[in-house]
Amino acid sequence: MSFYAEPAFFLLLVPIVGIAAVLGICEKPLARYGCAASIVMLLLLFSRSLDSLAFFVGYLAYSFALTRYVTRLFTEERPGRIARYRVALALQIAPLAVYKVGVVVQPDFLGFIGISYITFKTIQVLIETRDGLIKDMSTFEYLYFLVFFPSFTSGPILRSRKFVKDMNATRTRDQYLELLYRGAGWFILGAVYKFVGASLAEWAMWFLPSVIGTDTLGTAIAANIVYALGYTFYLFFDFAGYSHMAVGLGFALGIEVPRNFRSPFRAIDIKDFWNRWHITLSTWLRDFVFMRVVRAIRHRKLISSRLLTSCLGYMCNMTLMGVWHGLTVDYLAYGIYHGLLLAGCELIERKWGFYKKHKCDRVFRICSWAVTMVAVIFGFALFSGQVLHNPLA
Repeated sequence: MSFYAEPAFFLLLVPIVGIAAVLGICEKPLARYGCAASIVMLLLLFSRSLDSLAFFVGYLAYSFALTRYVTRLFTEERPGRIARYRVALALQIAPLAVYKVGVVVQPDFLGFIGISYITFKTIQVLIETRDGLIKDMSTFEYLYFLVFFPSFTSGPILRSRKFVKDMNATRTRDQYLELLYRGAGWFILGAVYKFVGASLAEWAMWFLPSVIGTDTLGTAIAANIVYALGYTFYLFFDFAGYSHMAVGLGFALGIEVPRNFRSPFRAIDIKDFWNRWHITLSTWLRDFVFMRVVRAIRHRKLISSRLLTSCLGYMCNMTLMGVWHGLTVDYLAYGIYHGLLLAGCELIERKWGFYKKHKCDRVFRICSWAVTMVAVIFGFALFSGQVLHNPLA
């Protein structure tokens, strides 16, 4: 069974949400029920592949052992704990790295659907345990955090401290009803995005270029532009649809899943775009990659220029984002491309006098928006393989 795609999934949501609603309205705790429902849904998700189920269960046990080890390192202040923590962090990243490398040559290599998103969760717990932000998580809290099914396969990316706070919250009937109503709105919007918006965009992506044709240079350029636009809107409606439905389901289970998209096509520069597109990914990378790269460079005094340091941080950030999507030329090019865009945006904001003088002007903002949209659409053409492997050729 596939999440957010097959009719069986949506039919199962009726009793799952119905029971959650009864419990919430009766002011009963939802955590144990939500965890049990998540485990059942994940068993159904992996029911077609026992190998994937075995890898997933093994990953849970492996991650739990590493988390407990790092927790003991810092609660007991063991000698050499920083070096040991770094080894544990590398071991936590290793399964995803092995999977990403292996899947290039063998599609069903060691791994399971959702390994990319669950790895973000496990890494975050280790890092914040090392930073002293997480003192301890119970076995149940950690398990529920990892298996929470609404965001398991496609995000949004959850943060453990907010998740634990929500799962342990005591809500009144009125508070839960407000959450449930909001969740219903998010879920309906997500369904419309995915099954109407994404379907229409996908149809346009393939049908319109075939009507235009590629017989001449002009029609070939027009067909490729239409295809790129169609793919951009298909990706948005499909991904935002998944994310909005996950937000809605999370609310029904008492978990305030963070919003993942906020009008990305209104962005006036590339930084603004990444504050609106796949928000939980960009903020995760900001907090756990960009800030730490910049801090390490400054602490070790490797580069004296703050501007160059920030640009290098953006390049590391977005290249890693490309690698996370997959070890293909298209994804790597997409990550490097956005790293260069963000570095260029940083350079313009700090050094270009014309920008500082006119950044609030209406005409300048309109031109900046237009340039940003062209850059974003070209980036998605890289991401989809259109640039390097033209499907219309």
